[in-house]
Amino acid sequence: MSRLLVSILLAVASPSLALAAQEGGSTNLLSPNGGLMFWTLLIFIALLMVLSRFAFKPLIAAVEAREEALEAAIARAQKDREAAAALIEEQRLALDAARMEAQRFIADGRATAEKLRASMLEETHAQQQELLDRARRDIEGEKTRAIAELRREAVDLALAGAGRLIERNLDDAGNRKLVEDFLRSIPAASAAQTPGSR
Repeated sequence: MSRLLVSILLAVASPSLALAAQEGGSTNLLSPNGGLMFWTLLIFIALLMVLSRFAFKPLIAAVEAREEALEAAIARAQKDREAAAALIEEQRLALDAARMEAQRFIADGRATAEKLRASMLEETHAQQQELLDRARRDIEGEKTRAIAELRREAVDLALAGAGRLIERNLDDAGNRKLVEDFLRSIPAASAAQTPGSR
């Protein structure tokens, strides 16, 4: 096709070249020459028709195709940008949800740890109170046993002393009264000694 175009241009241009050569080779471009103007105009119109038929349509079609391809690429890029923005927003929302879930887990863990600490503290207090109560009961039991033992020993001593007194003075009423007073004073004396022994 380009060969056809070149041959047509040469065929059209050859008469104007021949006309220019006949005039003696010196042409003034500023002076009007009717024949030259006619052939130049004829060549221009022929060239315009040939170019419009064979060159302009494919060029315009190529430019339009390129423009459509660019518009399609721009539309795809816009779609991709919107999809990327949507994906970024989705990832941001997922990240926010994950952060909130992590904070909820941390709060739940703290609450569980606080409950466990309170429960263990309460259980420790209960065990401590139970140990104190048991120790008080044991001390009270030991105190009661010690008082009973002291009373028995005091009674035994009083009986032994009374037995000796009675052996010596069986008829002496004053001695008998002394022993009876002593026996009556033993519980008060043992109770008075017990707080000091603790």
